[in-house]
Amino acid sequence: MRTGRPPAALVYHPACIGHDTGPGHPERPERLAAIRRHLEAVGLWDELEVIEPIPCPRAALLRVHPEEHLDRVRRACLEAPGWLDPDTPVSTGSWDAALLSAGGAIAACDAVAAGRAGAAFVATRPPGHHAEADRAMGFCLFNNVAVAARHLQAERGLERVFILDWDVHHGNGTQHLFEDDDTVFYFSTHQYPFYPGTGARAERGHGRGAGFTLNVPMPAGSGDDAYLEVFRDRLLPALEGFRPEFILISAGFDAHRDDPLANMRLTEAGYAALTTLVKEAADRLCGGRLVALLEGGYDLRALAASVEAHLRSLMA
Repeated sequence: MRTGRPPAALVYHPACIGHDTGPGHPERPERLAAIRRHLEAVGLWDELEVIEPIPCPRAALLRVHPEEHLDRVRRACLEAPGWLDPDTPVSTGSWDAALLSAGGAIAACDAVAAGRAGAAFVATRPPGHHAEADRAMGFCLFNNVAVAARHLQAERGLERVFILDWDVHHGNGTQHLFEDDDTVFYFSTHQYPFYPGTGARAERGHGRGAGFTLNVPMPAGSGDDAYLEVFRDRLLPALEGFRPEFILISAGFDAHRDDPLANMRLTEAGYAALTTLVKEAADRLCGGRLVALLEGGYDLRALAASVEAHLRSLMA
């Protein structure tokens, strides 16, 4: 760990395991259990500043989602088990987990912005980047990374926030929430064509936000070298041009070669290298202010090992 740098933080709350998606669902409670078990086994858990978040305030959610969406999700959880869309089940524990997942994003941003953490990884669920303003979808109830970005602007006084989404699926919800906004830059690498069908190269934002969305759709089979080339040739220039004050990562680990839901070929070493590139850019451009939020990743071994590699790079 770098001398004089605050420790990296891990945001975690055991109640996020209470979001029960039912037998056979890929976005399952065991994902968090596998991450914790692995980090403890390799000795990383005790090296991190572990932060237990509080539920996200309603006001923070309302910067992203309308009242009707919040009420719809809460009602579905109270009446659970049920489904918010064909991919997105809820249980009686889902409401608390969703509030803590969004609250975890805020807690991580506050810790880094205040200098209490050098960087942070948010190990919570449900994930968020598919959630539209008024629609839960793709395993996601609230758009956690969008909540974090708006919190940084409203409560921390930041003007320019950069969102990097390296989940294997395009973050349709995040893109749509910011596509007319020039204060939030959205950059996505994703398998294409693939779920959810968005993320074409021509989607670059509109109105005031034209040019502040940059999609890099990638063919199935892309691996470490292809991702590193995209990060060097496309991501780094975008970061340099935008000059962000804070970088957020929608950190899905489902582009791993062992993931059952996709067809990419990233490895743990690849995730470590991508993290190092982004971390070095954050150090250069915005005082190292960097927060990553767990999105996808459905092979338990690959997920846990990739999170370890990501954290080691954040801590270097």
